[in-house]
Amino acid sequence: MEKQFPHLCTPLTVGRTTFRNRIFSAPMGGTDIANDGCIGDKSKSFYELRAKGGAAAVTVSECMVHPATDGSHAYHLDESILNSLAQATYCADAIRRHGAIPSLELSHSGMFAGTYMTDKSKQKSLHQWSASDGVRADGVEVRALTKEMIKEIVASYGHVAGLAKRAGFEMLMIHGGHGWLINQFLSPMFNHRTDEYGGSLENRCRLAVEVLKSVREAVGPFFPIEFRMSGDEFVEEGYHLDEGVRIAQMIEPYCDIIHVSAGTYQKTFGITHPSMFTDHGRNVYLAAEIRKHVSKPVATIGGLNDPAQLEEIISSGKADIVYMGRALLADPFLPRKVEENRPEDIVKCLRCFTCMAERASTSTRRCTVNPLIGREFEGDEVTPAPVKKKVMVAGGGPGGLFAAYTAARRGHAVTLYEKEQETGGILKSEQALPFKHEMYELSLTYRRFCDQAGVRIVTGTEVTKELCEQEKPDALIIAVGSKPIVPPLPGIERCVIVNNYYKEADKVTEDVVVLGGGLAGCECAIHLGMEGKHVHLVEMRDMLAPDANVRHRPLLLKEIDRYVTVHTGLKGLRITEEGVYCEDKEGKEVLVPGTSVICALGQRSNDFSALYAGAPFVRVIGDAAKVSTITNAVYQGYHAALDI
Repeated sequence: MEKQFPHLCTPLTVGRTTFRNRIFSAPMGGTDIANDGCIGDKSKSFYELRAKGGAAAVTVSECMVHPATDGSHAYHLDESILNSLAQATYCADAIRRHGAIPSLELSHSGMFAGTYMTDKSKQKSLHQWSASDGVRADGVEVRALTKEMIKEIVASYGHVAGLAKRAGFEMLMIHGGHGWLINQFLSPMFNHRTDEYGGSLENRCRLAVEVLKSVREAVGPFFPIEFRMSGDEFVEEGYHLDEGVRIAQMIEPYCDIIHVSAGTYQKTFGITHPSMFTDHGRNVYLAAEIRKHVSKPVATIGGLNDPAQLEEIISSGKADIVYMGRALLADPFLPRKVEENRPEDIVKCLRCFTCMAERASTSTRRCTVNPLIGREFEGDEVTPAPVKKKVMVAGGGPGGLFAAYTAARRGHAVTLYEKEQETGGILKSEQALPFKHEMYELSLTYRRFCDQAGVRIVTGTEVTKELCEQEKPDALIIAVGSKPIVPPLPGIERCVIVNNYYKEADKVTEDVVVLGGGLAGCECAIHLGMEGKHVHLVEMRDMLAPDANVRHRPLLLKEIDRYVTVHTGLKGLRITEEGVYCEDKEGKEVLVPGTSVICALGQRSNDFSALYAGAPFVRVIGDAAKVSTITNAVYQGYHAALDI
């Protein structure tokens, strides 16, 4: 079979280990970590799905090697803890039985101990150790590790490495980037020591080299060891690419793969994890430069999800391996689809940070486009229904499309009705915003899945009580979505409704007011600012985008600062040729100038009360049930179909 992406599908041999392709699954925190640090069954299933999906290697996220100086609530591997070795073994086996190489990331948080605790207040009660004495940005005191403690930590890396090999892991990743302990020694931002572990770059690399030697002694000469580093810290007081190259050269003799990431904890989140506002693969150049100066295989990572881009990275010699994290949450089967020449069937990551926000909020995982994530333990196969039924889906937005697709996969006879002339629902509006175009593409992908599964799609037809009585479905899934809130302000007819911007962009002038500072209004304002327009954003509340998740919101606000003039605490009164007249908190009238206005004041659920008795089984999902997120619409649609 001729491969569409031959370089991406070429096996790679490191030592005596052969990886089936060049797509590796990046370390991502699991979904259930026991109080004593054991890998839970949900986490095992979480990692296993990436192996089942065709990744060449699956890296289990950070195993903290020295709990005495690192209080992070993450994985531990300790034979004195009941089930610790057993659970690690079951996890490695779950990955390996699908043909992927199981890898374990060994780490130490250093001064950021306790990062993974949901209750961050407890983090401040822990001892925080680093290369040097200091005070963290949040005021927590940091103490320098003594040489005796360093020696103990180095030994613990070797000890845990040996246990990992015994458990069945076939590769180890040593985390030396992102501001964790080894990086704290590498970086002049953290390391101010005057002994043999500080000062010159050779001294700052000493801990990394000692750790790698300790691990090598524990696992033997042919066992692959990968070193993860930041190619550039992207902060003035840190190191940059020129020094990143030298670091790679110094650690190269002691490892087998150099994994080049970027940035440092708490300062460059949107670089380490590129957001929708940045280019895909914005960090690849770091790996490409380092690869010119080393002979070991080099891996790259950062916002990658397009097979054509991945193929170019490998074929042009920018890197030997491509790592993906979020992209393999959105579609765990991306590597298999690449191998099978089915790139059009890939569900692309939206870079919306739902996955990471949920991790920060509840210590679980969820994905906007993949309802399995974090719940893989419940089963990842859609099984045929014992009784085939006639299913009607009302509404062709993301929730309705995914519900119809899932119901058809179960063998039901499914008809989806959409009152508009095309499916996609609210996702259609995203085609006008380049940084959100993948959300629009999602609607096309879900539509293609429906077509492939045999869903009958009828557009231009609204589901009514009469239609239900005529068709007599066994099950009705109501996914009729929401409509924009349009207040009865004088002059409101002058506005372009944000949902319709993709159809009426030509009506928006160079001086524009966006009325409404929620997520939709903020993202539209950023887009207009990126186009070079003069944008004023008006919000009645004192804060912007409270509906954005905790990971996306800070990055969104940075873009707002770059492109938009913000007016909070203003209530819209009327809209004229001059702009929007508002009332401030003191009751004074204020003019926010603009020759065009976009209304983005939120959504309201569409009425579906006439459909309650439309079938023996009725389920309401998505915005029809409660205005919320694509995440909830897709998740609810999936499970509604499973319940039929």
